[in-house]
Amino acid sequence: MSPRSASVNEELRRRSRQRLLEAAVELVSEKGYEATTIADIADRAGSARGLISYYFPGKRQLVQSAVHRLMHLTLAEALEREPRPQGPHAGDEMLARAIDAILGLARDQPVLMRAHMAGLLQEEGFIQCAEQQRLAELLRETVARYGAADPERDYTLLRALLMGAVVAQLLPGAPMPLSRLRAELFARYGLPWERGFPPADGG
Repeated sequence: MSPRSASVNEELRRRSRQRLLEAAVELVSEKGYEATTIADIADRAGSARGLISYYFPGKRQLVQSAVHRLMHLTLAEALEREPRPQGPHAGDEMLARAIDAILGLARDQPVLMRAHMAGLLQEEGFIQCAEQQRLAELLRETVARYGAADPERDYTLLRALLMGAVVAQLLPGAPMPLSRLRAELFARYGLPWERGFPPADGG
């Protein structure tokens, strides 16, 4: 049997890493961060437990990468959904979709997103990874299409505003409704309520 080519090996590694990220999202969503172990994630992914340390320094880094991947995929799907934004208001529509995608994740995945936000406040803080970089690039492109004079500066501001809105949605005992947070963000950027994906029930 001839040895596998480098490209085949790379694809196998990519799929293995992807399974670990997907398993982390599933388990933290179901059980919470503390109750999810590295062994649980490896078992759900069908991988050897030692393989996780090949890709990630620890559970915190794995979960943060997994959530950033979910955010990136969710944002990309929202931006590309038909009908695709076009015309003079395409930038407004893209920004509205980006806001709705992230706020929607907090609504639909509260356990996972609460664990993610708590992780960002740990000593390791904001971990740079390939998934986070893909998410950042999508948000930069979005604010550039919106018409930002300085996309890098405005991207970091948008990121901070979205993080704050997610925390406000998930604050135990005093959560703010999605509709109120959405209205505040849309007003800040001058976006009509009907842009993006307005909540059917008002949020």
